[in-house]
Amino acid sequence: MTVHFIGAGPGAADLITVRGRDLLARCPVCLYAGSVVPPEVLAWCPEGARLVDTAPLDLDAIEAEYVRAFRAGEDVARLHSGDLSVWSAVAEQIRRLDAHGIAYTLTPGVPAFAAAAASLGRELTVPEVAQSVVLTRLSGRASKMPPAETLESFAATGATLAIHLAVHRLAEIVDILRPHYGADCPVVVAARVSWPDEQVVRGTLGTIVDRHAANPVQRTAVILVGRALAAEGFRDSALYDPGYDRRFRPSAASGSAE
Repeated sequence: MTVHFIGAGPGAADLITVRGRDLLARCPVCLYAGSVVPPEVLAWCPEGARLVDTAPLDLDAIEAEYVRAFRAGEDVARLHSGDLSVWSAVAEQIRRLDAHGIAYTLTPGVPAFAAAAASLGRELTVPEVAQSVVLTRLSGRASKMPPAETLESFAATGATLAIHLAVHRLAEIVDILRPHYGADCPVVVAARVSWPDEQVVRGTLGTIVDRHAANPVQRTAVILVGRALAAEGFRDSALYDPGYDRRFRPSAASGSAE
């Protein structure tokens, strides 16, 4: 018996990975976060599968479901929204599975920030504008931020920021970031990306609070901040430059590959 943790992606049922879909199709039990995983994703489950919405459950109750399936010899598909590598609460579940000697696997999913960038038609790293993307959040009830991981410290780098779980503190975020990025720095609030009711609010650090207030988003949103979101006139990457020597594509000057 194995528990298969699966990143369900940002929302659209066809944005789950092929591996994740195939695992869902053969597991007789599926635990899913009903508040953020759309019911369309559950269509990949086999007929008659035991479906358990974990939204109203605490960790003890979720653990009990794993133990029940373990004793019955039934594989479990455990669906989380987005990708498992960040803010998925997988770590504490794995710790309990280890204590029971229950095997598990992890299958990654499409993260919300990547889906938001796709919706915008933008790359978050642009040559000589931004070459780093910082995934972060603010301290909250679920978990405090380590003292050194502050928006101020991340903003000092000029990197593209993808701020999660904090849309309700948008005005506070703007006040922190404006001295570092400037009032004209592009900002996007992207909510429920890839869902039928996807909502995208664009602006700058000087305008986004008012624009968001006119069309507010309460949850399931990522805030993107950075110059890469509206970069124009930047230099091409050297990756495809004919003068850039690569192992599989020698430059015109070198004339041969390694």
